Amino acid sequence: MSHIILFDGVCHFCDRSVQFILKRDKKAVYQFASLQSDIGQMILDKYGAPADVDSLVYVTGNQYYVKSSAALRICKHLKGLWKLCSLLLMVPKPLRDPVYTIVARNRYKWFGKKKAVRCHLPK
Repeated sequence: MSHIILFDGVCHFCDRSVQFILKRDKKAVYQFASLQSDIGQMILDKYGAPADVDSLVYVTGNQYYVKSSAALRICKHLKGLWKLCSLLLMVPKPLRDPVYTIVARNRYKWFGKKKAVRCHLPK
């Protein structure tokens, strides 16, 4: 089963999040693409995900997840105590997603924005 994470390629917070995931993905479960890339757009189209998603999409099997559902499902495969974050999926989405939305809406203001899509490779 593939595990694909689509992220905002111009967002510093998103770039740091990818580095965070890579460091804790010891089994190399995840593959990454920016939402702005051709492959990212093809994946959104293939799975019928909304074209206006601008922060995070997690694709696994034949399903896609956005917002807090994506972030928490990604935690499931990370090493250490991060796996426990996936337990927050038991909290109803109407309670989880507003917190995610606040961070997503303010990510450029709080963390900055790149001038172009540049993804750093793992060190």
